[in-house]
Amino acid sequence: MSDARNQMIAALKAAVLPAWRNRGFAGSFPHLRRDRGDQIDLITFQFDRNGGGFVIELGQCKPEDFTTTLGRLTSREKVRAWDAPLRTRIQPQPGSSPQDWFRFRYATTPDAFLEIATSVLSFTEAIENLFQRFDPEAVAAHEKQLFDPVTPPCPPVDPIQIPLL
Repeated sequence: MSDARNQMIAALKAAVLPAWRNRGFAGSFPHLRRDRGDQIDLITFQFDRNGGGFVIELGQCKPEDFTTTLGRLTSREKVRAWDAPLRTRIQPQPGSSPQDWFRFRYATTPDAFLEIATSVLSFTEAIENLFQRFDPEAVAAHEKQLFDPVTPPCPPVDPIQIPLL
């Protein structure tokens, strides 16, 4: 793991995790979860394999063991955002390229990494709103569609992309 990635992780742990833990999220970085009884909210920080960036993956699932789209049985304690039947991502720029992700390639000081990490906090309310928009009935319908090709698929949830100021 690169030194820049380690510095970015440290900045995210210092700036973002305490605020999100206050909202009920638990877990070890990069995977966080919040059990709300009838649903589990999931957050995963996914880093660019080529370095210098990350995106925040959000997912939601029912609070029970389930089979992922890859056919793997996953327990509620081990589910990750990318396993969830409904998911989306948070990134500062619209698009599907890693260039649209949170970028830290040119950060060189602890303050620069902390500034990028702090910018993630501006997405907190959008993340909470997305978790409210995820519908447990849609999760159930989506899971049924995965294993019953006769059922029409449920509409995807649009990702939230808010430009940084």
